[in-house]
Amino acid sequence: MFEEEGGCRSMVKGGEINSSRGLRYRSSLHQQANLRNAAQRYCFSSIVRKCAGVSWCYLTPNKNLYNPWYNKLLSGKRNPRYVLVRSGVAKMGTHEAGYPLSEVPLSSKVRGACFYATTAITAIFLFMLMLVAHPIVLLMDRYRRRIHYTIAKMWASLSIAPFFRIKYEGLENLPSSNSPAVYVSNHQSFLDIYTLLTLGRSFKFISKTAIFLFPIIGWAMFMMGVIPLKRMDSRSQLDCLKQCMELIRKGASVFFFPEGTRSKDGKLGAFKKGAFSVAAKTKVPVVPITLMGTGSIMPPGFEGILNMGSVKVVIHKPVVGIDPEALCNEARNVIADALSKQC
Repeated sequence: MFEEEGGCRSMVKGGEINSSRGLRYRSSLHQQANLRNAAQRYCFSSIVRKCAGVSWCYLTPNKNLYNPWYNKLLSGKRNPRYVLVRSGVAKMGTHEAGYPLSEVPLSSKVRGACFYATTAITAIFLFMLMLVAHPIVLLMDRYRRRIHYTIAKMWASLSIAPFFRIKYEGLENLPSSNSPAVYVSNHQSFLDIYTLLTLGRSFKFISKTAIFLFPIIGWAMFMMGVIPLKRMDSRSQLDCLKQCMELIRKGASVFFFPEGTRSKDGKLGAFKKGAFSVAAKTKVPVVPITLMGTGSIMPPGFEGILNMGSVKVVIHKPVVGIDPEALCNEARNVIADALSKQC
C-alpha cells in the first residue's frame, strides 16, 4: 500500500513505516533490503518532482537509510539530519518576493545609513537633557512626563526632517494635552513611532521588554514611562492592561497598535480588543489615527534602507462607548476607510 510520510510517498509491503523510529519490516533480510531501496528511490524522486509545486518538502530522518547508495546520492554527506528543498513558489506573496534585497537602490541604503547616524547623534545630546530633567519630572509630573515627551518630539522631528515631510490632517480632533485618551493606529513601519511622537502628545507606548536594554534609546523609553510587555505571556499582557488603566486614571494617555505587529503588505490586519477594553472600562475616548506612507519609505523587514517619499497622518474624530467590540469595529472601519481612499 501507499502512505504519505512528511510530504513524500513511500511504498510499503509487508511492513510499516514509523517517522521517529525508521523502517521496520516483518519479512526476510533480503526483502527488507529490497523494500528499503525502493522506498529510498521513490521518496527522493518525489522530492525532486514535487519541489516545483510545493513550498517545502522534508525527508524524515531515518537511521536505516544510511547506506553507500544513499550517501553517494547526497554527495557523500554522511549522517544527514534532513533534506530540504525550497521552491520559488514559497516566496510568492511575501515582502521579500516583492522587494528583493539585491535590488534595493544604493541611494536608499545611503539614506538609511544617514538617517540612523542623524537619529543616533541627536539622541545622545537630547538624552543628556532628559537625564538632567528626570528627577524634576518624577517629583512634579510622575505620570504624564510632559517634559520628556517634549524632548522626544524634538528628537523625532530633528531625525526625520532631512529625509521626509509629514502632512497632518484633522489636528483639531486631538484631545487637549490634559485630557486622557486611548490612541490607536495602524502599524506599517519602524518609522511609525517617529511620526507619532511629532504630534506632541504624552501618550504612553507599549513596547517589548527587550527594547529597554538598548543603550540610549531604551534608557530614554524607561524614563518616559513606556509600558513594558512580554509577548506571548498572558500574565504580562494582563499586567500591561492594568497599568494602562491606572495611568489613565492618573490623567495620562496610552497608545496602542491594535494589529499587534507591523503589516507586511500594507493591508490593515485584525484588531485586538485590549485597547478598547481599557477605553470602555475607564470611559475615555478612543482616538483613531491613520498613518500613510511610512511603509513605503521604510518597508518592514528592510529597516536598513530609507526610500524617498512623504507621510500623511490623519487624526479622526474620537469614538466613545462602553462596548469594547463596538469600539473596536468602529475604530477599525474608520482607519480602513482612510486607507482605502489613499488607494
